[in-house]
Amino acid sequence: MNTGKVKFFNETKGFGFIKDDESDNEYFVHATGLIDQIKEDDEVTFELTEGRKGLNAINVKKA
Repeated sequence: MNTGKVKFFNETKGFGFIKDDESDNEYFVHATGLIDQIKEDDEVTFELTEGRKGLNAINVKKA
């Protein structure tokens, strides 16, 4: 399980980005990958899966 911080999330469009605590990489997150509602600056845990344009965060929940 990875940990990170929500850098950006647009509720209207249903997507955003999470910055990984360990690697500083940023991962795309879509509303379909959320367990909890998230907003900017939330601390979250997540898993990664291969998406069309790289790794996507899934099973995202507040830490």
